[in-house]
Amino acid sequence: MKTETLGTATLETWTPAQTQAALDQGEIVLIDVRTPQEYMFEHIDGALLLPMSFFRADKLPGQSDKRIVFYCGSGVRSERVARAYLEAGYDCIAHIEGGMAGWKTARLPYIGTNMATGAPQNVLPQAA
Repeated sequence: MKTETLGTATLETWTPAQTQAALDQGEIVLIDVRTPQEYMFEHIDGALLLPMSFFRADKLPGQSDKRIVFYCGSGVRSERVARAYLEAGYDCIAHIEGGMAGWKTARLPYIGTNMATGAPQNVLPQAA
């Protein structure tokens, strides 16, 4: 995990593997900040959708029970949302390094779309 101190706040950048482990343990709430179309095409199983265009830091729950981790397609939008969260007065937030592309590069499972039927399907990438 990488950390960046912004005044008294901390921006954490988690690896996909760290995120998967925390998600498996029920320690985090994973929030996808991409568009609904991107989310429907592919997303991390268990992730909630909160498009960046609708983001309001003051409407998110606290992090006393579970940490919040944002992700997007490449890590750019999720970092912007994370920084906006910190600018709203919160002291710590995380996002996934590399976003969905990093997740797929790490060969972690996700929900994709069966192109023949349009139905969601589990994607379990094979080791290289």
